[in-house]
Amino acid sequence: MTLKKLSLSYQIAPFDMSGTSLLPCLILLHGRGADEEDLLGLAPYFRPGMICIAPRAPFPFSFGGYMWYTLDEIAKPDEKQFRESYDRLSSFIDEVPREYPVDPRRMYLLGFSMGTVMAYALALTRPDRVRGVVAHSGYIPEHVATEFQWQKLSHTSFFVAHGDHDPVIPVEFARRAKELLAKSNAQVLYREYPMQHQISEESLHDLSEWLANRVDSPSP
Repeated sequence: MTLKKLSLSYQIAPFDMSGTSLLPCLILLHGRGADEEDLLGLAPYFRPGMICIAPRAPFPFSFGGYMWYTLDEIAKPDEKQFRESYDRLSSFIDEVPREYPVDPRRMYLLGFSMGTVMAYALALTRPDRVRGVVAHSGYIPEHVATEFQWQKLSHTSFFVAHGDHDPVIPVEFARRAKELLAKSNAQVLYREYPMQHQISEESLHDLSEWLANRVDSPSP
């Protein structure tokens, strides 16, 4: 398949192009030091008939791979790089339904680590575009100049997953996300797992099941 030119470099998992109906879409957002191939390997675990697309973060990471932004300190992204990544990713999710047979009412984000931060930023500012988020091992970027739409999340669901032994992003950040989301009108499922900074077999099973249930429910 020849890839269409979008705002970010990306890869897409093979999908059936023979049908005429629009398909749900899962956008996979990798963490620091990885690339667009990193999470795309999870595509076979997700519901058949879902288009899986993985963009590459725009900034090279000095130790290999790519990143969405540099960190001044944990949970405090560099504002300039964060804004550029956010703007390009926001354009990307607008372009995908124009270039591929994607149902714009059934677009989901799955982020890991730094990718989760970007997923939160998009979902909390553009809830009209994002139907659901798997937020794995990340945090809500409270310290960036972004206006979150906390009371416009009634049609957006969140699955928050985190390892209770995570040495990179401590589990307290996930608990903070749970606290913040509890004050919104979003649907939230929160899970902690006996693991470190990773996606385990158990969390993969749970998030896949959660996604399948969301995708098969009626669109608002």
